[in-house]
Parts: sequence; C-alpha cells; structure tokens
Amino acid sequence: MVQVKDLPRNEAGINAVIEVLKKRFGDKVHTGHSMREQHGHTTTWLTNQLPDAVIFPQNTAEVSEIMRSCSAHAVPVIAYGTGTSLEGHVNAPAGGICIDMSEMNQILAVHAEDLDCVVQPGVTREQLNTYLRDKGLFFPIDPGANASLGGMTATRASGTNAVRYGTMKDNVIALEAVMADGEVIRTAQRARKSSAGYDMTRLLVGSEGTLGLITEITLRLQGIPEAISSARCSFPTVEAACRAVMMTIQYGIPVARIELLDSLSVKAANAYSKLDLPEEPLLLLEFHGSEAGVVEQSETFGTIAEEFGGSGFEATTSTEERNRLWQARHDMYWASMQLRPGAKGFSTDVCVPISRLAECVEAAQRKADELGLICPIVGHVGDGNFHTLPLIDMENPEEIAKAEGFVSWLAELAISMDGTCTGEHGIGQGKKAYLEKELGATPRYMAAVKAALDPDNILNPGKIFPM
Repeated sequence: MVQVKDLPRNEAGINAVIEVLKKRFGDKVHTGHSMREQHGHTTTWLTNQLPDAVIFPQNTAEVSEIMRSCSAHAVPVIAYGTGTSLEGHVNAPAGGICIDMSEMNQILAVHAEDLDCVVQPGVTREQLNTYLRDKGLFFPIDPGANASLGGMTATRASGTNAVRYGTMKDNVIALEAVMADGEVIRTAQRARKSSAGYDMTRLLVGSEGTLGLITEITLRLQGIPEAISSARCSFPTVEAACRAVMMTIQYGIPVARIELLDSLSVKAANAYSKLDLPEEPLLLLEFHGSEAGVVEQSETFGTIAEEFGGSGFEATTSTEERNRLWQARHDMYWASMQLRPGAKGFSTDVCVPISRLAECVEAAQRKADELGLICPIVGHVGDGNFHTLPLIDMENPEEIAKAEGFVSWLAELAISMDGTCTGEHGIGQGKKAYLEKELGATPRYMAAVKAALDPDNILNPGKIFPM
C-alpha cells in the first residue's frame, strides 16, 4: 500500500471525548480494533488510518450533540456512509471520532406531485429506488456501488446516468447539516429555485465532509420512463467509438447512458459475466422515453455508429437482457481483477472535454503499455469521464512506483487538456497534489472558506488540501 502521512494527534482531547460519549451513548460507541479498522479502510491504494472510536447516531440531535463534544475538545470528526469512496475520504490521519450514518436510514417524505423526497444520509440509492418503485418514480444517480445518499452528496457522485440526469449537484435541492460547532442549519427550502443569498447547498455538495455533516437531504426525483431500450455496438478503435459519442450528443439524442469499454475490459467482461462480445472497443447505451421514442433513438444511434465503422449493433427492450448487460458493466472491477489473479487494482478517474476524450484514452493506453501495466479502461463517455484500473502486485515496490507515476501522469495530462484530475471520485487524500495545478489560486480561497466554517480544522482533516 502507499503510505499517507499522519497528522498531529490531540491525545488528551480524544480520550476526553471518548469518555464523554461512552457515558452519554453507551454501546453506540465502539473502540474495538476491527470496528475501527473497518471504518478507516479505503478501497484504493492508500494505507488505512484508523479513527479512535466509531459511533452510530440515529438522528440529527445526536449528531449535533456529538459534534458539540468534539468541538469543545478540538477532536477530529469523520463522517462515514458505506465506505465505497476511492480517494481515502474516510481515513483518519489525526485519529478522532468516526460518525457512522448507517442507522440514520429513514425515508422521511416523498412528495410525488413535486417530484422530490427527503431522506436521511444513511439511505442507500438502491433502498430509495426500491421504495419509490410503486410510486412510479426513481432517483437516477447511479455510481455503481450501493452507496449511501449522504456519501454520494458529500463526494458529488455521478455515474452512468449523468449524461442525461446530471450529477448529485444537479439533483440535491436542499440539505440539513451539522456544522463544526454543532449548530444545525438548513441550506434551502423545497422550492425548485431560489436566489436567497449564497448557494450553501452547492457549497456542501462535494465538500467531502470538510465543512459540515449532512444529516438530511432533499432530492429531485424522476418519473420511471414508459419504455427503456439498451443497445451495444463494437468499434474498430477507441477514436471511432468516441467520435460516435460526440455525434450522438451533437444530434441531441437524449441518451440516458453511454458507456465505453476498451478491448481489455471487454475481454474481462466476457470471461467474468459469460458474454461473447467481440473483444474490441464497445459502447453500451440506454435510451429512456416512450415506446416509439426509444426505438427512434436507438435507430438513429445505429445509423451514426455505422458511419464510424460500428458493428454488431443490437438494441433490446428486454428487461432481462438489459440487466445482464448493465450488471456486466457494474461488475467491471471484479471482472478486471481476473485479468491478473492475486493482483490488486486501484481505480482512478479523470474527465476531459468530449472532443479530447479519444486522444486522452488512447494516450493512457499507450502509457500503460510503455510501463508494462495491465490497465483496463471504462468510461462514462457521454460526459468525457473515464476510469483506469492498473492491476498491481502490492508487494512489489517497483510496480507500485510505476502505478503512482501513471496516475500522476494521467491527472496532469487531463488538466493539460482543459480537463480535471477527477470527474467523480473526488480529491480526498489521493489527489490533493493536483488541485492547485488544476485551479491555480482557487484552493487558497477554498481554504479560507474551510477556516471560516471550521476554524479548528476538526471536520475530516487532511482531505482536499493540507491545513
């Protein structure tokens, strides 16, 4: 694993807070090593940094009480959802208290006529969509993992549906949050638009738990489409596939999902998911609308694909076949691991303007080959975002160094193309080095906001930028 630096610890404050919390919350406070290790874990290549205690509140009042105690003793607080983040967001480099939101998992209200709902942060996206199904509604943001909606909000998650429905920033209407001093605030009402002061909702969305603890979320919902059609099409090159994507977007086809798998990813999917796709670059698409509309959309895409050498185009409205294809896409991490048994993968992402996407993907493929890395690539190509997964022997320092160099090179390449070092994974600990390169002086002003709202730097310290 790659080492990340510990921060100075407030031992006296941590011990005092744990004693206070145990007296108040009893067996909701856990200090056992295995529980702490689970909550410090990271699903990427960074080392595990454990909190000193884990606590499971059940409502906003309890979160506020915990926060006030931690504030009084200047003790770090790290919010935890399901632990699926990829850049060390839940690590505890200065120790402190981990607040696990999983027991705050109530769907508080659904306003079907207004197409919105109010949920606690521990509700997962699958839980919400199961609840909404009978109401003819769904929540469209799908990062793949069954992440908590609080975590998705805090990391500004997106995923396969973002090309049509946007990211979390586009689908959060209002938040309730506990600030560093324990004060509870609301960032907005349920109105669909407002010009009442600063947009505190957008400030907290994507703040990675560094500005406040999200305890309630008001979300936009969508009506379940009358019809859904999925399609797949193979291409001779990544460039041909990306040009088909650009043409599809320019034509104004309201595609709901459009995903790229490179030939290595297709090979992995075939083996893992028992498919028989041609092992060349592949686009997976989904269209939402009326029965006639989705047929027209898929036929139009088929015509575009043919212009760019697309082959094997197939479209289906069969739920079983659609689920089979998309499950294979969501299983790509596990499928990729089979390309090199015993190795570990660490996922990284970048995002560039769609016009530079093919260039960036092909450069990444060449760089991986030069370094001798097995590195499948998949992408949410409708918005220029793609992921690489170098497969590494974590006991081999030379391979780790190569992979670190590759990730750094890729982030800087994306920035040089007017892109970003992260389209959806966030900064956390893993990508702090690139923020200034991407944004120039802006992180100084971000740090000023952080210092104003969290003067003791107790909310998820060591993330986004050093303090």
